[in-house]
Amino acid sequence: MAIFLSEADVRQLLTMDLALEAVESAHRAHALGRAIDIPRQRTRVPTASLHILQGALLDENVMGYKAYTASRDGARFLIHLFDAANGKLQAGIEADYLGMMRTGAAGGVAAKYLARPEAATVGLIGAGWQAQSQLEALCKVRPIRQVKLFSRNEEKRRLASADFSERFDIEVVPVESAEAAVRDSDLVVTITTAVSPVVLGDWLSAGTHINAAGSNALIRRELDEKAVGRAQMVCVDSRATALAEAGDLQPALEKGRLHAGQLVELGEIIGGVKPGRAGAESITLFESQGMAIQDLALAQRLLSLAKAQGIGAELPY
Repeated sequence: MAIFLSEADVRQLLTMDLALEAVESAHRAHALGRAIDIPRQRTRVPTASLHILQGALLDENVMGYKAYTASRDGARFLIHLFDAANGKLQAGIEADYLGMMRTGAAGGVAAKYLARPEAATVGLIGAGWQAQSQLEALCKVRPIRQVKLFSRNEEKRRLASADFSERFDIEVVPVESAEAAVRDSDLVVTITTAVSPVVLGDWLSAGTHINAAGSNALIRRELDEKAVGRAQMVCVDSRATALAEAGDLQPALEKGRLHAGQLVELGEIIGGVKPGRAGAESITLFESQGMAIQDLALAQRLLSLAKAQGIGAELPY
């Protein structure tokens, strides 16, 4: 019998440690040819949009998809997980919190492999729902001491700074500009819906690692061309998805200043197929668009925990 896990169930079971392990495992499987991932497909009507990510993890014997809708009433996320051997539905999982945590975990895994080991200062641009998991993941993989947080909304950045300081037991200070957040930061995180760059290449210090997590559509851009051009490594979760959706990379790709072959997938670094950071002075960039296999790996682990703890409701099909 298939199981339904609600948002409350997911919150009860999910930790950042679990998300980090699941996401890293999914990327490794992808690099080794043990995963299938289909780039996001979108259907739009005048009043709403439907987005679907689908794939499979061969060694975990699961396949499935995440579907989410967006409209003026908000967004709704749902994962369907199937047994890859017989096609039977295993679970339906509400996935708003799950998606937020796996997005942060992807940035954490990227920082684990690409940021300097001593990286301790974060420039965080964005104070919304997704920002919390970005910061939590970084605190798990690097010795973070200070965060400089910028949001265009002064009240949001003030409230988020106080919340994050208490929650993660680190110094989080609101700053007056994106430039103030970026300059002299070891790690820079952008998690916005910006359609024009919020980070300029002139602000970046040698050795900085950037997690750009908001530019998941061609109309969105968080980094200017110089910021992309200064990166000695441009890492993506999936080449196919990045070429289709990474708004930050499109200007450089269209002008021939960046080529598809230069994009390194995160799984290739995890699996030892490609080298990571070249040196302490290198600027590295991770463009995060999101992959179905990240969701599926985490959903599979949550399903196992739910069964062991008797959590969830049986579905009548």
